[in-house]
Amino acid sequence: MALAFESAQFIKSAAQLNDCPADVGAEVAFAGRSNAGKSSAINCLTRQTRLARTSKTPGRTQLLNFFSITPTTRLVDLPGYGYAKVPQAMRDAWHRNIDGYLRERMSLVGIVLVMDVRHPMKPFDEMMLEWSSQADTAAHLLLTKSDKLSRGAASGTLARVRNRLPPNATVQLFSATTRQGREVLADRLTDWLAEPAPE
Repeated sequence: MALAFESAQFIKSAAQLNDCPADVGAEVAFAGRSNAGKSSAINCLTRQTRLARTSKTPGRTQLLNFFSITPTTRLVDLPGYGYAKVPQAMRDAWHRNIDGYLRERMSLVGIVLVMDVRHPMKPFDEMMLEWSSQADTAAHLLLTKSDKLSRGAASGTLARVRNRLPPNATVQLFSATTRQGREVLADRLTDWLAEPAPE
């Protein structure tokens, strides 16, 4: 039975690691390029239209945004990687914060790597997969905007990406518009965030 993602609530935004909520419990981070649809995926998962901020302008998410699911489980919307129209120094600071979060956050149990099904496995995606594999952190790839392709083309991309994945990673098709794959994602995150049974 999936967690009640519909109950998600915004906790806080963090500009740097020491601004994050207490590093306890379990959390899953959403990462991806600025235009891949991270915030839309979070809103679809939680069945809320405005929980995570979406924008036509890539790079709108500039902070680490934390959302509670239960008192001990959270989702995290990481700053988008890519071509946000901001000074290079600010982009460099965002990426340092992402790197510090991924390396030091003890409650991180998995990463949802969001990529446009029409443009999968860009250098950033490859880098994130390599990091997750080295860190032995579970990764789940969302091939978003699957409604933009025919069923055959989307399935072909899914197969090609699946063949390139390390053992710690899984992949699925997803569309925030049609909600395709929403339940698959909810089940995956429930597995990651489930509290261990008492011994």
